[in-house]
Amino acid sequence: MAGAEVKAAVEWLASVAPDPDACRWEWERNPRGVALLPAGQRWDVLILPGELGHPALDVLTRLVDRPGPVLSDPGEARMGFFVAPGTAGRWVGTGVRGAGQGTWIVVPHPGREATGAARWLIPPDGSGTLNDAALLELAMHEAAAARAGMREG
Repeated sequence: MAGAEVKAAVEWLASVAPDPDACRWEWERNPRGVALLPAGQRWDVLILPGELGHPALDVLTRLVDRPGPVLSDPGEARMGFFVAPGTAGRWVGTGVRGAGQGTWIVVPHPGREATGAARWLIPPDGSGTLNDAALLELAMHEAAAARAGMREG
């Protein structure tokens, strides 16, 4: 990511923090390069198991030029897709958890290499672009169908 895009992404993410300056300070000073941010304001996060999330992301990248932000835990056992606020409260799906209003997530600095708790598979671009929940749902269905077909064949 270019410097201006990283700066815009930092500002966009930090804007939801109770103290944006403290958030930016934490990102710069914390050796892990992470901050704890509240979901439900500018974005919710749908958390998928990695075995569904990776193929769903593959499908999603074929459907759109650039998906919205996507996080992964260190072992890539879980992936978090940033979606519109309010989505987590309405989402019904087996094995998919939602982080919305009243929840907090660990968010790495968007321009630095991850050193621990989470890493960006697709970092935010600072424009506020999110994953379209309907397209994500279609991508999950296609990914699940492909996995079921592989198991049967």
